[in-house]
Amino acid sequence: MAEPQTYDDDFLDEDEFLDPAEVERRLLSEGADDEFEEYGDLDGFSEPSEETRPFGSRTAPEPKQAVAAPREEWNDADDLSSSAHAGPETDLDEFEPDAYAPEFVYPVSGEDDDDLPDQPIPRITIHAFCERPESGALVHNAANDRRLSKTHVEVELGGLPAAIDRFATQSTPDLLIIETGMRGQGLFDQLEELAGSCDPGTKVIIIGAANDISLYRELMKRGVSEYLVPPMTPLHLIRTISGLYLDPEAPFAGKTIAFIGAKGGVGASTIAHNTSWCISENSQADCVLVDMDLSFGTAGLDFNQDPAQTLGDALTDPERLDDALLDRLLVRCTERLSLFSAPATLDKDWDFGPEAYEIVLDKVRRQAPFITLDLPHTWSPWVKHTILAADQVVVTVTPELASLRNAKNLFDLIHASRPNDEPPKVVVNMAGIAKRPEIPVKDFAEALGVQPALVLPFEPHLFGKAANDGQMIAEVDPKSKAAEGFSHLASTLSGRVAVPQKKGLFGGLFGK
Repeated sequence: MAEPQTYDDDFLDEDEFLDPAEVERRLLSEGADDEFEEYGDLDGFSEPSEETRPFGSRTAPEPKQAVAAPREEWNDADDLSSSAHAGPETDLDEFEPDAYAPEFVYPVSGEDDDDLPDQPIPRITIHAFCERPESGALVHNAANDRRLSKTHVEVELGGLPAAIDRFATQSTPDLLIIETGMRGQGLFDQLEELAGSCDPGTKVIIIGAANDISLYRELMKRGVSEYLVPPMTPLHLIRTISGLYLDPEAPFAGKTIAFIGAKGGVGASTIAHNTSWCISENSQADCVLVDMDLSFGTAGLDFNQDPAQTLGDALTDPERLDDALLDRLLVRCTERLSLFSAPATLDKDWDFGPEAYEIVLDKVRRQAPFITLDLPHTWSPWVKHTILAADQVVVTVTPELASLRNAKNLFDLIHASRPNDEPPKVVVNMAGIAKRPEIPVKDFAEALGVQPALVLPFEPHLFGKAANDGQMIAEVDPKSKAAEGFSHLASTLSGRVAVPQKKGLFGGLFGK
């Protein structure tokens, strides 16, 4: 995108945001039209040259209680009736998006999608908060496009105040689309309140009412990813989302979490599978579980799946793997959890180098925000390379001497190879077996230099039933201590809190 042209007018000073009324007065003053003729609509705006900060982070101070401050009305040109704004008295259950589709949703004459990429948007979660039913219908129609077929889209009425209220206690999705008719300091106050509750990786698109460059620049400086102004079509929105997630110079890459056992038989695969399930179900985030134990992998059994094609097929010719082939190889276990299963046969030696695994995993990372890797308890160049390249490592141990020694060796290697990353997480599994001498958890923590992220008691009946039935622990007994533990570990690794299932007044009107 081209750099914006520089003007001498003092109202374009990026260090000061003026009152909207003052901006409009200067824009309408003599000669202003000539100076801004090059800009036209906001579609032609250029990104500010200075680097913008992320929109928000949950490490920021806890936000104040959300208050629905009075907002300035939309422009008269929008010709909106009072019923178009959702408020406490609106009957949201009667909202029908198709009723608003005909005149607002379809592309304008002459518009085509030649400049839109064919590659689909990754498996991200998109949540839109609209003030007008017409805008909700537009987002809904965009969600039905083939390019957004992998995404999960939810739309609510209520605008910015509803978003503040929803995410005061919940993790934010990968992308927020917020419609607001507000301008001036009231808008920025509410955006700051929302930013205090946002996860660092959340991107934000604002649909506003004012087509002015100063507002655009100020929003960019505050971390907003894009600013759009109606009228627009689904293709406008799809093009904007594609630009955020399909940038060739900054391709989307999910977070990789590698699970490995300190010794054989400690239950590392069980930890990986249950944690992956909790990331997808509790946090409502898409996750791809990759079973990398090609000879003895159990992910297919644990999820009651028997795919015809597996990870072994991709590793055989990694250069041939594209998005279309990868979609056929991935098996959907739940709405948000996909499995890249292992062959689990002894017919082949499965001797691949680190480069093959790296190529395949790089392509898998473009599919979802979280990629969990179930690594075998072997030591080879590709296992070492995969562990050191992962964003996070989880080491499963049992409270015995061999586990402690091996875990300490892993910790030392990882710390020496990546000193700027956080240390691995430790899960102590099968603790409290009767009559078995065990190393106290305190001694484990002192030897490794970290407190265990999770300590699971020995519950053979619960874990055995889940394994034999092809279910996860939370499906067999959601109120068990083990289910709570996996939920906690999933939140720790993903950085997202569990999403309550019950919805309030501004519940989802429709979604995909």
